[in-house]
Order: sequence, then C-alpha cells, then structure tokens
Amino acid sequence: MKMKTRILAWLGVSALAAASFSPAALAQQIKLRVGDSFPVGHYIPEVGTKYWMQEVTRATNNAVTFEYYPAEQLGKAKDLLALTTSGVVDVGYVGPGYVSDKLPLSSVAELPGAFPNGCAGTMAYWKLVKEGGILATREFAPNDVRVLFAFVLPPYQLYVTKAKLENLKSLEGLKLRPTSGGVELVRKLHAVPVQIAAPDLFESLSRGTIDGGLLPSSSVFAYKIETLVKSVIVGENFGSFVGTYTISEKRWKTLPANVQKAMTDAAEVAVRRVCEYSDDNQVKDLERLRQLGVTMVTLPADDKQTLADLLKDGGAVWAANLDKRGKPGTEVLKAFTAALQSTK
Repeated sequence: MKMKTRILAWLGVSALAAASFSPAALAQQIKLRVGDSFPVGHYIPEVGTKYWMQEVTRATNNAVTFEYYPAEQLGKAKDLLALTTSGVVDVGYVGPGYVSDKLPLSSVAELPGAFPNGCAGTMAYWKLVKEGGILATREFAPNDVRVLFAFVLPPYQLYVTKAKLENLKSLEGLKLRPTSGGVELVRKLHAVPVQIAAPDLFESLSRGTIDGGLLPSSSVFAYKIETLVKSVIVGENFGSFVGTYTISEKRWKTLPANVQKAMTDAAEVAVRRVCEYSDDNQVKDLERLRQLGVTMVTLPADDKQTLADLLKDGGAVWAANLDKRGKPGTEVLKAFTAALQSTK
C-alpha cells in the first residue's frame, strides 16, 4: 500500500478521534514543549515530527498545541533523555545510540545486516517500543519514559574523507564514527571507532577528529558534510540508527485519555511517513553525491565475502554481551527478528 493510501486511512481514524472530544475536554488547553537535535530543515522533523504535532492539534480541535525547539536549542542530543524525564522538555527526541548506557537494548535495530530497508527496520522496532512491547517494558519504562513515535533509518553506507578508497584494507587505521550496534564491526575492519553525535559531524570531519563514518545518505546533506566526504562504499549494510520521540511517564499520566489517543493515532502515520520518505530518497541522495564528485566504491567479491563473514554472528555476540550484563539481549534479538519476519 502506498503512503498516501495509508495516510488517508489514518486520517479517517483521526477525524473520529477529533469528533469524540467533549466540551469539557476542550476547555483544558495544553501546551507542550518539543525538543530535538535535528538542524532546521532536516527531513525527519519536516516529514514526521511536525506532521505529528499538527495532527494532534487538529484532532484535539486546538486543545493541544506545541512549541517546537530544533537544533539542540533545549539541550544536546545526549542530554535530551534526562531533560525529558526531568520535565524541562515535554516531548524529547532521544537517539538510544547517544545514551547507550541507558538504552542499550534498542541497538538491536542498529546491527549491521539486520534488514533490507528503513521501513522494514522501522516497523519491526515500532512493534517492540509500542505499549506492551518488550522494549517498552524492559528498556523505556525503567527510564520513566514512553515512546510516542520512532523510526529506523535505511541501512548505512560507509563514507570517508579519503579520495582513494578501493577495498576494506583501505579502511585500516581510519577513525570512523560507528552506529552503537556497529562498534565491533568497525574494530573488525581494523579501524578505530569514535562515537560522535550527528550534530558534531561537520566539525569532527573538518578537524580530522574522524576520517569518516557509517551514515545514511540523507545525513550527508542534512549536516552539510557533502563537501567533506570524498568516497563512499555503496551496496552494503553497515547498520543503522534508531530515533525516538519520548515523553515522561509522569507527564503522560497528566494528559486526558482522548489526548493520549490523538497522539497514538497520529504516531501510526508519522512513523510510516518518515521511513517511506527515507527509503524513497536514499537512491536520489546517492546520485546527488555522485554528481558532486563523491566516488562510489563497490567492494570486490572477496571483500563482500569477508564482510559477510564478519557480520555472520554479530547479532548473537551482541545479545550474549547484554545477557552477561543482566539485560535480556537474546530475548530482544528474538523478538526483533520475529517482528522483521512479520513485516514482510
């Protein structure tokens, strides 16, 4: 089903939700502060976040309105979870990879080679973070937040500032930004993983703090690093990145049931909008980079096999490491794998 058809279907649900608001409910005006780390104009807020806010406002007949603060105006990406739980932010963008000590299980959707496109990863992860899902109960609830909507980006490619990049050996010794689920892969490639938040990419690449990293093509343009990267390995799956918009359980419980329903209904469309837009623009973004002179590198056959071998047991190793820490790694991996199968 195409995105437009899905959206129309959900708009019908939202219309029913709006009609259900009583005069008493409408008398309570609610204003919520939304904060994220995306630069102004980034497609995720434009396609997903703003749509979600507009739909909630429409469905509640303007009983709920939002103040939106992009570009880390309310706090750094790594601090938005704490700012959300403390109430400084009502709805905060939380990238689990930025707070992997608090949300380690969510990196199951960032593991290299896990899924073929953004929508497959998104819909599987969405099942796990919705109310009653294993990540909702075992990961976000212990942090006193719930996920309002989420997305998983298309499989990452590997970008570097080196003009000459021919094979995997060319990566040895380079300082690369991994995904939280791709740290071990970077090490296995004999490169050095350096954790960098996306808003810091331009400065880090400009100064040589990193030589490249695992990125979706959309981020290259969103963070204005298209003039810094010179080569990209294409046609592989180097992992992904998970993003969530969350609200504290304390704040959620103050919202009337019909407001909660409006948020939940709008989320179903917002989730799909973001992943479909991401997937649709992946090829277009790579072509734009090609036209800017970025070299597209296809790995030779022996390197493709080497990479496949490196990824073979990545999920099991990830799960075992979390199991040792008392986290349900294996259980979450099984749940995510089952969710991927059910979305096919």
